[in-house]
Amino acid sequence: MINNNVLNTDLSGKVVVVTGAGGVLCSHFAKVLARAGAKVALLDLNEEKARQYADEIVAEGGVAKAYACNVLDKELCYSVADAVAAELGSCDILVNGAGGNNPKATTDKEYFEMGDIDADTKSFFDLDAAGVGFVFNLNFLGTLIPTQAFARQMVGKEGCSILNISSMNAFTPLTKIPAYSGAKAAVSNFTKWLAVHFSKVGIRVNAIAPGFFSTAQNAALLFNPDGTPTARTGKILAATPMGRFGEASELEGGLLFLLNEKAAGFITGVVLAIDGGFSAYSGV
Repeated sequence: MINNNVLNTDLSGKVVVVTGAGGVLCSHFAKVLARAGAKVALLDLNEEKARQYADEIVAEGGVAKAYACNVLDKELCYSVADAVAAELGSCDILVNGAGGNNPKATTDKEYFEMGDIDADTKSFFDLDAAGVGFVFNLNFLGTLIPTQAFARQMVGKEGCSILNISSMNAFTPLTKIPAYSGAKAAVSNFTKWLAVHFSKVGIRVNAIAPGFFSTAQNAALLFNPDGTPTARTGKILAATPMGRFGEASELEGGLLFLLNEKAAGFITGVVLAIDGGFSAYSGV
């Protein structure tokens, strides 16, 4: 567990909203921010998971409340924003963590080969348009819509911040997942756009771009059913100069730094890669 005092990050009195808070990484973020003194609203499509993590925060002595929220439903997001303001206070910090991929937007093979069109394999030409649209919308619109809902509470307040969750594949697209890579590139671009757009009204906007972290969401890609690493894991680790997957705790420093008004008050429009050197490595 990181020592918030070392980073001088005191979020006492701040209301923090975390979308996708039922997931592994974003639930971890919620706990870290609560330990820094924030009152945390955990939003997730799976309210039961969000409530589980909110209860864990409360058990630690923090203040947290779970809310069922679909980040693609604008009316619902606005309704949840009003509920958060009434129950915890108006939002000071928004962490846009909701996102993910879908098998319908993923090719079976890394490279297209002659004959794949007629073969029993899902090639680029077999990608489902609805699946691609879902992945893009979940990541991009799933960042835009909650920002619309909660940033209206931040305008004109001091010390407000938005932190988006991009990915290192926004810098260099990964094979097999064109929709997810494209969507995260859009999130990074949108982060910079928002930073400029809100620069006159006291809202800083940044993003972190995690590299490879082993979570429940990507376990099937990284490990075989017997627990042995997949060939893709071998390629990932070979392309990561530090030679390992990241630990969730290693995202805490970047998270707390970018949300720390004293330490990062003049930083906006930045996408911080936390990837063990993956995005910096050319392969030779």
